[in-house]
Amino acid sequence: MTLMMNKDMQKYLEKAEVLIEALPYIQRFNRRIIVVKYGGSAMIDEQLKEQVIQDVTLLKLVGFKPIIVHGGGKEISRWVGKVGMEPRFVNGLRVTDEATMELAEMVLGKVNKGLVQLVESLGVRAIGLSGKDGRLLSVNKKLSDGKDIGFVGDVKNVNASILYDLLEKDFLPIICPIGLDDDYNTYNINADDAACAIARAMRAEKLAFLTDIEGVYRDPEDSSTLISELRISEARELMNAGYIGGGMLPKLHNCISAIEHGVSRVHILDGRIPHCLLLEIFTNKGIGTAIINDGEPQFYIP
Repeated sequence: MTLMMNKDMQKYLEKAEVLIEALPYIQRFNRRIIVVKYGGSAMIDEQLKEQVIQDVTLLKLVGFKPIIVHGGGKEISRWVGKVGMEPRFVNGLRVTDEATMELAEMVLGKVNKGLVQLVESLGVRAIGLSGKDGRLLSVNKKLSDGKDIGFVGDVKNVNASILYDLLEKDFLPIICPIGLDDDYNTYNINADDAACAIARAMRAEKLAFLTDIEGVYRDPEDSSTLISELRISEARELMNAGYIGGGMLPKLHNCISAIEHGVSRVHILDGRIPHCLLLEIFTNKGIGTAIINDGEPQFYIP
């Protein structure tokens, strides 16, 4: 009996230690804005989706002010195939003609309201927004290496007052990356770009990208070289040396841009890991890559 009580007590003590480890982070980031770019496999797997929403809801309930910006690329591609169209990409950007734009807006709207439903089911008030609502996201036409890729937008302005009002009224905003140009045409926006623009406009404390990789590596061929903290000068060195390629290259450019425009920290996380947000934000080492400004003190000391 005593042995069983000791085992139970040890289990409870371990839970208490986890909470104590999280305490300074809760204190430090209380009432601070965190933008979560939600995408990748964590949007497809229902269990992962529920865990991500649980993480964001917990952040809200312990005093953070989270904003979710979600993609939906895999779901859009699935629907494009369903209606007999062929998905086309140029430099990683979806070529978006009028028919594809109509389909993308439909799919993103469906994803958006599904996320609202999940958050509401956990007892937190959520509002789903398109970037068209209140001209939240105004765009210019985006070209890819000078090529016209259709209705793809580059964010030129964020109407941050809408989001400040919603946060002040204790809502959790969930945003799908659709915007309007000056002639009120509808444009699809890369979700990473939208999240970065929103984080800059809100001067967010944190911007977290949920991806399908663990983070940034010094050697892409060696998973043991995962970098826990990366200064923007080091990130530039890795890019210039050719160590960074593929989809990570524009993501790192977005990270650097966000930090240079007032975001304190950017996190690149593997969204396939259950509760990755909590593990990154509330533990001493974290699990992904945190990107910081050159003048910032190192937060994790190995």
